[in-house]
Amino acid sequence: MKKVLLFFFISVGVIAQNINKEKLDKYFLQLQNNNKVLGSSAVLKDGNIVYQNAIGYADLAAKRSNIVNTKFRVGSISKTFTTVLIFKAIEDGKLTLETSLDKFFPTVKNSSSITIKNLLNHSSGIFNFTNSSDYMKYYTSAKSREELLQIINKYDSDFKPGSKHSYSNSNFVLLSFILEDVFKSNYASILQKYIAKPLQLKNTYVGGKLNVSANECKSYNYAFKNWNEMPETDMSIPLGAGAVVSTPSDLLTFIDALFNEKLITKHHVDLMTTIENDYGLGIFKYPFGKQYGFGHGGGIDGFKSILMYFPEKKIGIATTTNGIGPDFQLNSLSLVLLRAANNIDFSIPDFKEIKVDVNILKSYEGIYASKDMPLKITVKEEEGKLSAQATGQSSFLLTSKSNTQFTYSIAGIVLDFNSEKSQMILKQGGGVYTFTKQ
Repeated sequence: MKKVLLFFFISVGVIAQNINKEKLDKYFLQLQNNNKVLGSSAVLKDGNIVYQNAIGYADLAAKRSNIVNTKFRVGSISKTFTTVLIFKAIEDGKLTLETSLDKFFPTVKNSSSITIKNLLNHSSGIFNFTNSSDYMKYYTSAKSREELLQIINKYDSDFKPGSKHSYSNSNFVLLSFILEDVFKSNYASILQKYIAKPLQLKNTYVGGKLNVSANECKSYNYAFKNWNEMPETDMSIPLGAGAVVSTPSDLLTFIDALFNEKLITKHHVDLMTTIENDYGLGIFKYPFGKQYGFGHGGGIDGFKSILMYFPEKKIGIATTTNGIGPDFQLNSLSLVLLRAANNIDFSIPDFKEIKVDVNILKSYEGIYASKDMPLKITVKEEEGKLSAQATGQSSFLLTSKSNTQFTYSIAGIVLDFNSEKSQMILKQGGGVYTFTKQ
């Protein structure tokens, strides 16, 4: 039940006429052939799904492949569904953003000072119970509402409500219970009534025990050159924080409907997407070039997912995975989909690299700045590889081509290091930029 953030780098590229489905197919085949991803992706433009692909296995032991309708646990993307349901309750007069938590759960610490809005934008100060070491002792077992409340209540608050923001699954478990109380129904039924059925999302629902015969997939991690099946979280625990099962096309139908005011009013969509200290209400903001999109990421067991929608161009991308292989990041796949959706060319990585001595990698660590570019780039050694992170963006792993040259081929980035001059040369899209270590 983790958030997943996307980075973008310098927005340059060769403009193509249409989405390049053939090249995308080759890119996904390369991912599959190199054991990089098990999963499914889709692209939406102007309300229509214009591309879908699925690779890898849904059930490795049975040799059952993922298909575009394979259903995945989407983790914290569930929080955006839950937020929409909260606004449904507000529009029905059952709640307000200022309703205090003590009206429902007075035993929660600081509950009289915690509002619905504080829960939605993670400013409640309530400790994230999934961060506790105890969580790993019980996460595969069913828990009742009473048991979950006891777990949440036993931790001290992290900070005074409203004073800062800190991501906490506890917030959305409590919001799930509040929805059940005000609608007098269980969370699964509420999701079906107000979102899944009106939008005809046939593959979206609250998960239970994993059911491969219903076209759900198992999740895996990759270790020792093998995919290894992961244990499954009992879905009674995350509820509206992370228990939704869906597909990329269903996720895109949902978020397209959200931003086209088919679920809640424009006023409430605007409130959701008002960002404070990087947090919206059950949603996050993602940059791509000069555009900004909104969405959420998720991670639960071996599943990782991302959903984003860019209102200005009515473009959406969604990826659900049940396994991510070595030296690969979901951000990389997302960037390819965004470039393709925006008719910007992209490279297909070959994944070939050499081993560079860790001491050489560490010699490149530091913060680099250029007079030709306003952003700074932080370079770090991470488990025998280099990562780069531009100002205000997420980090990404580089591929070692020599002791001095490293690439991020998806975005066409080449970095050449010169330790003697304490410099890094960045090449992208025909541009050459000199960065000096500070």
